[in-house]
Amino acid sequence: MRITISGPIGSGKSTVGKLVAEKLKFTFFSGGEIFRMSARKAGLSLEEFGRRAETDPSIDREQDRIQVEIISQHSDIVFESRLAGWLASENKIDAVKIYLDASLEERVRRVSSREGGKYEGEAGAINRREESELKRYNSYYGVNFKEWGGYDLKIDTTEMSPVEASNRIVSFAQRGR
Repeated sequence: MRITISGPIGSGKSTVGKLVAEKLKFTFFSGGEIFRMSARKAGLSLEEFGRRAETDPSIDREQDRIQVEIISQHSDIVFESRLAGWLASENKIDAVKIYLDASLEERVRRVSSREGGKYEGEAGAINRREESELKRYNSYYGVNFKEWGGYDLKIDTTEMSPVEASNRIVSFAQRGR
């Protein structure tokens, strides 16, 4: 079984995805980590690499190619990325497609806590990253991951623990959608 987890920055994709993978004894992959590794390899910050991607479509296309390759080559996988569900669907890869969301305030709190940043500074960084990603994905693919209608389950994690969210996903996936 393949499970994709999509959603905005700070919604819990990685944390919840790792828990789901652990519970099901699946492999976990992070599209965000692939992007971060590519940014480091290019000698750029995440924000700088994102800005470069706005004018160089080959960056996102390569990231997406890698993600599709990983998703298609593994049968017991939890893969999280902004476009994971959409990429699986577009490439006719059978997967349970999950979308996590949370309020902006909660997402900023999580990112700020995780990355040691100040709340106000992280809010601006999150908004810039999301605007960049939404612009790129719309331009390249004509898709808005926040509004895409192909998810099997949507969960608001604002007031939900990662364990609660992961339990809900595991239960949903094991029921067969």
